[in-house]
Amino acid sequence: MKSLFISRALMLALVGVAFQTTGAQTIVKAPNLTGRWQVRFTLPGVGDKSLIFSSQAPGSGSFLLLDAGLDNKPSAVPLPATWSEPSNERVNFSGEVELPIGTCCRETGTLILKGKFSSGNSISGKAIFVGSTEDGENFNGFRSMTGTFTAVRAVQP
Repeated sequence: MKSLFISRALMLALVGVAFQTTGAQTIVKAPNLTGRWQVRFTLPGVGDKSLIFSSQAPGSGSFLLLDAGLDNKPSAVPLPATWSEPSNERVNFSGEVELPIGTCCRETGTLILKGKFSSGNSISGKAIFVGSTEDGENFNGFRSMTGTFTAVRAVQP
């Protein structure tokens, strides 16, 4: 009887260790937006553009436009941006930017990037630009464009 009790206790201990080992293997760490990201986005009438998105304290960050300044030069200073991670490895980040529109004009508006982690170090999704020019035929009342973006985590220097 004593050996039956010991063998059952040993079996329960082994099952507990196996359960803990299996449980530890199934824990997956969610991707994290914190850090610097090299972003490439495409919008109709604007073309391919690049920026560095730096995310800081929860919800705050900055955009540094790399080729959207006059004559496709980088911006002199980073612009304020905000971000959020709503759920299911989805992320949103946005900020006020000035972009070239066509070959003659520039427009200030909000650049919104809504995407999903492809891996821990890459994100892809939709790029939306809502300009400051009124457009009565557009659903939101302002000129807007929709395109795509990709972002990869920048290596820290």
